[in-house]
Amino acid sequence: MAAGTSSSGRFDYVVVGAGSAGATIAHRLAEDPHRRILLLEAGPRDNKLLVRMPAGVGELHGRRLYEWDYATEPQTNLNGRRLPQPRGKILGGSSSINGMIFIRGHALDYDRWEAEGAHGWSYQDVLPYFRKLESHTGRLSPYRGTDGPVGTLKGPCHNPLFGAFIRAGEQAGYPVTSDVNGYQQEGFGPYDANIKDGYRHSASLAYLQAPPENLTIATEADAKSLIIENGRAVGVTYTQAGQERQAYAESEVIVSSGAIGSPMLLLRSGIGPAEDLHALGIPVVADLPGVGQNLHDHLEIQFDFGCQQPITLYREFQPHTQIMIGLRWLLNRTGPCAQNHLEAGAFIRSRPGIRHPDIQYHFMPMCLTDPRKFKITEHGFRVHVGPLRTKSRGFVKLRSADPDARPIIDPNHMSHEDDWTEMRACFDHTREIFSQKAFEPYIGREIWPGTNVSTREEQDEYVRARSVSAHHLCGTCRMGSDEEAVVDPECRVRGIDGLRVADASIIPSITSGNLHAPSLMIGEKAADHIRGFGMEAPLPLPHYQAENWQTAQR
Repeated sequence: MAAGTSSSGRFDYVVVGAGSAGATIAHRLAEDPHRRILLLEAGPRDNKLLVRMPAGVGELHGRRLYEWDYATEPQTNLNGRRLPQPRGKILGGSSSINGMIFIRGHALDYDRWEAEGAHGWSYQDVLPYFRKLESHTGRLSPYRGTDGPVGTLKGPCHNPLFGAFIRAGEQAGYPVTSDVNGYQQEGFGPYDANIKDGYRHSASLAYLQAPPENLTIATEADAKSLIIENGRAVGVTYTQAGQERQAYAESEVIVSSGAIGSPMLLLRSGIGPAEDLHALGIPVVADLPGVGQNLHDHLEIQFDFGCQQPITLYREFQPHTQIMIGLRWLLNRTGPCAQNHLEAGAFIRSRPGIRHPDIQYHFMPMCLTDPRKFKITEHGFRVHVGPLRTKSRGFVKLRSADPDARPIIDPNHMSHEDDWTEMRACFDHTREIFSQKAFEPYIGREIWPGTNVSTREEQDEYVRARSVSAHHLCGTCRMGSDEEAVVDPECRVRGIDGLRVADASIIPSITSGNLHAPSLMIGEKAADHIRGFGMEAPLPLPHYQAENWQTAQR
């Protein structure tokens, strides 16, 4: 053991990262009272009111106390802009700072994973795990779980603008769906949120609130490298309270540090592309070219409209009103502070020949007059819209061998022409939806992009200048069965014994929706692979598909 390094003991399993997947895995492994589990989290505990309050999400990003404050490299196709990439640095990981939207993705996403080499991850294979993790309020359905750890709530949609949005979609010829996480994703309808009893129901609240004695949770414990002996992962070196420590795993080390953190930890440990590691002076333990590759994300644009009636959240953001609604939440966990205000949305197909939705909408009853700042100055409403299955691919790399150096994050946004085709469709379809009769009593001027953005050239420039990341990074430790895959379908790192990766980094290709729910599912399924005593039985339920998808856009 190096000088100045202390041991924090021996465990059966060491899990690195207490986010959506890591918290899930640690909880499930600890169900065996004979196993000792250590869960390492680089950030602090999540006991601040701003974290627990659903409406506090807008105030969390940019606070380095709670997140890693990452940003991309200058994006060539986005006017050289660096896009912020907040990643949770707190118990619960990004589930403690995200928008709380719970979207499983489309059934065909998981059938595609199966075809891409993630055998055993088809829709019928993963559906039981989605059911297992969930305690849903608002619907009874064979697709939904009712007694799992994670609370999900159907958006109440009390504000009349949510109803107007759904009716406008129907008037434009799109279907309406009662459950985007059930039989039918396609269409306009209410969204689900990770909210329970007025609180953000993060992975921490769901899985880590009453840990058993055999689960040790170490916060502000920043993993620096894996300990590899004779081709086997046997532990983790981390820093805590200014001291370097080592924790040893008798059985396995599970890395669940996310799409940025997981490949960084592997690379710092000598697992990755040999050429890149040699260039940084890092000894090569396993030459795995796929580590850090296949990075992709969802990119969005925003439409903001003025509202002719004073029914939006603008009134809730006045100083005197904020005090009253804040007190209401503190006293009984109700009112505007108990919602994330992204209570409805839609999934549509951009053009004929698309088998399932490739465009997503998030609607909210407020507008931001400056898209770059969370500042509300008038009554209005907003929709986020963007393509769901980008073909652009980038990478995560180490900037240097220094374990504290910032990573190189380059999603290479909008580098594939198909992404431009789908993004351009977003302009046409969005403006058509908001021109429907349902919005006539409400809609005012188009604030952003503005009616002056009309030609294809002007729209492309708006994308280059104003598009934003949805913060759905994934794919950097791709799961598969080929030689370029980083992990196999049981989440085992190729070429290294005793080591698995399980989080959004193993996603082969991005799901059609937000990534928190798939990450939870990955944690649940990975835990069964690790425990090795059998998987949940496949659940062969049908899913909706538009009969005319080959010939019609809707």
